[in-house]
Amino acid sequence: MDIQQNKDSEKMSVGAPVGVWNRSDIVNKTRELAGLISSSEEVRIFQQAERQIQGHERIQYLITTIKKKQKEIVAFEAMKNAKMAAMIEVELSELQDELDGIPIVGDYQEGQVEINDLLQMVISAIHTTVSEKIAVEKGADAPPSSCG
Repeated sequence: MDIQQNKDSEKMSVGAPVGVWNRSDIVNKTRELAGLISSSEEVRIFQQAERQIQGHERIQYLITTIKKKQKEIVAFEAMKNAKMAAMIEVELSELQDELDGIPIVGDYQEGQVEINDLLQMVISAIHTTVSEKIAVEKGADAPPSSCG
């Protein structure tokens, strides 16, 4: 085993790393974590719902029509035509209700929330762990009285 491999294996051991981690090591670990997240059950379920949505003609029609109606509302509001904008908002609401009523759309949206929650949990865990390891000043804290 060469020196670099020995250094890497020391870092990979359970517990606190023996060596000093550099930016490249951290980026590599970040990629590894991203791989774990992207292969999680939450992501698998979300991707399955996404494929079903992409292959569902009615859902695709509703999404396209909703986007078109949103643009129309913006255009009529820019032209200060509140009456037409309000009429289109009613149509838009009906289309959105139909879209929201399709079960796979709910599954897709739930998957988005679950993935977001997973990411927020990871961010929070990293923040908490780093904050415990080093003295991180908070914005409300007073600056140190001296620098040394």
